[in-house]
Amino acid sequence: MSKILERLRQEKNAKLKGGLYHYTQIAIAYNSNRIEGNQLTHDQTRYIYETHSVLCEKDSAVRTDDIIETLNHFAAFDYMLDTAEEKLSEKIIKKYHFLLKQGTSQSRLDWFRVGQYKKLPNTIGEMETTEPKKVGKEVRALLSAYHSLQSYTVKDIVKFHFDFERIHPFQDGNGRVGRLIMFRECLAHDLMPFIIDSEHKLFYYRGLRQYADIPEYLDDTCLSAQDHYREVCKKFKV
Repeated sequence: MSKILERLRQEKNAKLKGGLYHYTQIAIAYNSNRIEGNQLTHDQTRYIYETHSVLCEKDSAVRTDDIIETLNHFAAFDYMLDTAEEKLSEKIIKKYHFLLKQGTSQSRLDWFRVGQYKKLPNTIGEMETTEPKKVGKEVRALLSAYHSLQSYTVKDIVKFHFDFERIHPFQDGNGRVGRLIMFRECLAHDLMPFIIDSEHKLFYYRGLRQYADIPEYLDDTCLSAQDHYREVCKKFKV
């Protein structure tokens, strides 16, 4: 078992405060949600995690979806830790989406399909994605090709991320699902995981947009994030 996975599970089960698990839950929820437009600050995210309440500035409004998505991310991260050694599957991927998007305003829309593949076409900026009727087939083909690898590197996981985002299997929430998968697969293959910092959002998006021609852009963004999490792990003596 990955030493990092073992530590995260131990601290989770012990409900330890102030450790690596505590840090990671807040950091990945804040940054991944923030990349997608969530307006909660890091302090507000931390406050929700630590006190199950919301810290509001005077006369400021907080969107209920931002709170729900933050709580959902905490739950999805726990599920990811609990199942990290299972082979990545459609069932697990759909469960991530369900956990991340349940209870949001989008989940009340008939066409949104929480935990299920998209019903309507979507895009990433100007990039076309897989049409809804072909999503299942393409996700299965992607998983088959991925599982056929004899060994795994961070760059293999980043490539999977790009291919997953290009398919864009869900109506919304694909980025959050995809970044959770990257963290999971690093743990599963005893690699240093990483969290994409929301401050590097533009570099991350550029990397996705230009990956087919210049994969180094996305690779470098992820490797830099890996270096940062490595230093965090050293701080916590992992």
